[in-house]
Amino acid sequence: MLWRKWGFGLLTLSYPPVIYLGLQHFSPRVMALALLALALLRAGTSRQAGWRVVALLAAGLAMVVMASDHALPLKLYPVVVNVAMLCVFGWTLWHPPTLVERLARMREPDLPPRGVAYTRRVTQVWCVFFACNGTMAAITAFAASDRVWALYNGAISYGLIGAMFAGEWLVRQRVMARGAENRHG
Repeated sequence: MLWRKWGFGLLTLSYPPVIYLGLQHFSPRVMALALLALALLRAGTSRQAGWRVVALLAAGLAMVVMASDHALPLKLYPVVVNVAMLCVFGWTLWHPPTLVERLARMREPDLPPRGVAYTRRVTQVWCVFFACNGTMAAITAFAASDRVWALYNGAISYGLIGAMFAGEWLVRQRVMARGAENRHG
């Protein structure tokens, strides 16, 4: 089961360069099959309704490409993923506990109120990130070359996600250390 998640993750991460390289040799209709395959895999392996909706939207994009033979809908898949992530994180802001709090409680079931407030703030930061990243994905899809689109959506955005994780981890270490000092000092 774990290999399936990792494999699917790698397929998803490789989507922008695969589409970019594929469009150099094949028509958008042919490349729509890659998006359709990704959608079917997502729908078949996901237990979460949100990812099934993403799969349905991806399949819809693939169908538009099949009908039009235009590449633009292929390039909108990263926008769909960012909007979905924004919706998931944002939904939990209005229907707590937040997603980040749920993840934090897996490690620390008795999360103190300060931790709850911190995880709420982190969830808000991720919402801003997904809004900005989705906007950049849309800008690159509509106004940039295929090469720039692939570079941003297939490399730069992943670097930004990694920087967000690393930055949050560093901030969390500082917040936890400050919390420990306040309890002991």
